[in-house]
Amino acid sequence: MKTDTPIYTIDDCRIITLDKHHHPNGNLSVVEGQEDVPFDIRRVYYIYDVPGGEDRGGHAHKNLSQFIVSASGSFDVTLDDGTNRKKYVLNRPYNGLLIRPGIWRELNNFSSGAVTLVLASELFDENDYIRDYEQFKKFREKNSR
Repeated sequence: MKTDTPIYTIDDCRIITLDKHHHPNGNLSVVEGQEDVPFDIRRVYYIYDVPGGEDRGGHAHKNLSQFIVSASGSFDVTLDDGTNRKKYVLNRPYNGLLIRPGIWRELNNFSSGAVTLVLASELFDENDYIRDYEQFKKFREKNSR
């Protein structure tokens, strides 16, 4: 079954720098759906206490977009569109990575105390996940533009 969502490449994913509001009692950055990211934010979650050497991600989404921010610490995100791979280092709370549907992602190299904030375009749906890389490649082939 072909998805209605366009098939994106890693070139459609990018770092978005958020406005920084400096104040002596602490800094503030804001993310607003359809303003700072090109989707309505339907779900927010965070990943923390990742043991040293462990990885997260290792999947793609058929229809969901994400915006990933390092709220604290640092980690690497490697994106893969089935043809090309690109690695990003997230280590600033005012920079986030926009990941479009149909892109495989792997998160690793977490610093001690890292907190990963994820804003998602959809509510959780297990059927939206592609957790096997070979199935991911088949999905890309079947739905390529």
